[in-house]
Amino acid sequence: MLRNLTILVLNDLAIAIKNKTVYLILFIPFFVFISLNFIDQPDLVAETVTIGLIRQDTYAPAILQSISAAEKTMTVTWVQDENAAIQLLKEKKIDGVLRGAKNAPGKLTLLVLKSSSFQTIAIVERFLALQKAAEGGRDSWITGIEPLYAGGIQRQTLPTWILMIVLLVGFIILPAQVAEEKEKNLILALLQTPITEGQWLLAKVLTGMLLIGVAVSILHLLGGFSVVNLLDYVAFIVVGGFCFSAFGIFLGFLCRTQASARILGVIVYLPHLLPSALSDFSQQLTDVAPLLPSYQLYEPLKLILLEDGKIATMPVELVYLIIVGLLTLYLSHVLMKRRWLMS
Repeated sequence: MLRNLTILVLNDLAIAIKNKTVYLILFIPFFVFISLNFIDQPDLVAETVTIGLIRQDTYAPAILQSISAAEKTMTVTWVQDENAAIQLLKEKKIDGVLRGAKNAPGKLTLLVLKSSSFQTIAIVERFLALQKAAEGGRDSWITGIEPLYAGGIQRQTLPTWILMIVLLVGFIILPAQVAEEKEKNLILALLQTPITEGQWLLAKVLTGMLLIGVAVSILHLLGGFSVVNLLDYVAFIVVGGFCFSAFGIFLGFLCRTQASARILGVIVYLPHLLPSALSDFSQQLTDVAPLLPSYQLYEPLKLILLEDGKIATMPVELVYLIIVGLLTLYLSHVLMKRRWLMS
């Protein structure tokens, strides 16, 4: 069995090289790396900012009065405790959280997603102006800035690029390859040998997982991205690779030609990519995205890469991806058994 799997995987890699689809695996990380460097430009200044204030904290009356007077440029959201404030900050419903400074009574500490973001700059500028108008040239009310997420735009967008790579292999490359083998009757020819349907399917899944692993590794090497909980990260990449590779094989069996496989792949690819990747910027997408398998991979990747999350806190997402992968793999096996679909 091991020999058959090795032969099939090498055969799949050879076909990918012949069809030039494997070049996408080499091109995408370079494209992402270059794009990130162009994207990381100086931020613009926000016109209005939304501040979170914690009910359990005590704020100086002058600060509260100044915030109330600046209602045209600053809105306030009161939250019960710090955990609720952090959750709103992660959901991007507020731009920053003001907490009482522990070592400086009457002063504030600003909690933001990123210390280098334009929202942070805008908040600091607003409060400097308010402090100057209320108290003149005294010390600034904000004595410290604590970022929730470390790193620049490259780090912040890394989960999105990884999701794009996984979905590209699963929904674009693999369906086209499966459809090509169907179109040329290569699957029927292989099944005349001692190779079984299960071995062929397993080899295809391993091929997809291998391509995903190579692309993600190249991206990390180029960007120099480090991961604190590496084993948890690798586990989700492996499970996500399995899920979407199996999904892609199923899509390939639904098509008779490479052209139709590419069309179907793009149709499935975009609805899985955009809602998940843009869920951080839209409350509506945040409500819809969890229904998609792609979000069950994107959210854990974001938590692991940006918040040093652990797999123990995300068992539902892990099980969800495994179930989707097993289900689509089973459906592919059912379609493969119906030999009339192979011609």
